[in-house]
Amino acid sequence: MAAPCAEDPSLERHFKGHRDAVTCVDFSINTKQLASGSMDSCLMVWHMKPQSRAYRFTGHKDAVTCVNFSPSGHLLASGSRDKTVRIWVPNVKGESTVFRAHTATVRSVHFCSDGQSFVTASDDKTVKVWATHRQKFLFSLSQHINWVRCAKFSPDGRLIVSASDDKTVKLWDKSSRECVHSYCEHGGFVTYVDFHPSGTCIAAAGMDNTVKVWDVRTHRLLQHYQLHSAAVNGLSFHPSGNYLITASSDSTLKILDLMEGRLLYTLHGHQPEVDFPVPPGRGRSVESVQSQPQEPVSVPQTLTSTLEHIVGQLDVLTQTVSILEQRLTLTEDKLKQCLENQQLIMQRATP
Repeated sequence: MAAPCAEDPSLERHFKGHRDAVTCVDFSINTKQLASGSMDSCLMVWHMKPQSRAYRFTGHKDAVTCVNFSPSGHLLASGSRDKTVRIWVPNVKGESTVFRAHTATVRSVHFCSDGQSFVTASDDKTVKVWATHRQKFLFSLSQHINWVRCAKFSPDGRLIVSASDDKTVKLWDKSSRECVHSYCEHGGFVTYVDFHPSGTCIAAAGMDNTVKVWDVRTHRLLQHYQLHSAAVNGLSFHPSGNYLITASSDSTLKILDLMEGRLLYTLHGHQPEVDFPVPPGRGRSVESVQSQPQEPVSVPQTLTSTLEHIVGQLDVLTQTVSILEQRLTLTEDKLKQCLENQQLIMQRATP
């Protein structure tokens, strides 16, 4: 069920709509929609287009812990503390299909690149794979011995990687359903893991304040970063694959240059959580949101323009990096050809 979000005249720089802490977020490039999940048991879908509606989706019975758009953006998956996964059609109707997925909290949900299947991870120590359109359970991967916090498909969909509180990262072959390798270098719970855009390596974040990068072909530890002063909660690769951003409980984000193997920037700005009292009459239950008809809220033009500008700048940056890489490759090829020609000349000149 979807309800238009109530209008907020003070909405200038921030999206308002959830009634409790926001736990997860995802963005669809194709449909220009933003999805968020919250402890209030709801999902919000925000449209980046001017004068468009933001919708609240209700259905989960407990906190929403993870959200992920399908590659096309036409479906949205959510996992919850209510042990279920829901697949939503992110429109005004807000229709969803319920998967009785796990026997404990669902921590992670992720679509395969073809959109035909998705993978879930849970506190019941299992990783499960599902058929999207047939709405069918396919198989379970169950070698972890503690909560599984995250599971992701490789870009080509042939591998699955999972991160667990058993201090391991496991690499799985989707076809054989076998564990290909276990990475055991972390000294604490592993909070997050993801594939490099090329699919040749993985990066994992841990409660031991570290970030590690492994080659999935040789299983060799490529890079080890100990730059944060507290647990690392998440990470994300830049589309070019040359940079990695990490998020930590030390209130900072760090951008790593993977080509150079060094810290590029530290982003400050987040502050420790402070609880402010809510004035009487200001708080509203989820039930009241469902039962009372409300006016749609429009995403402010200024915020839309700012977001579009940022996305545009990122696109330019990505294209610039790609062009530089191509030029560097051409330069290397020309240099190699010059050296080979020089060797041939020297060989001919030698009597």
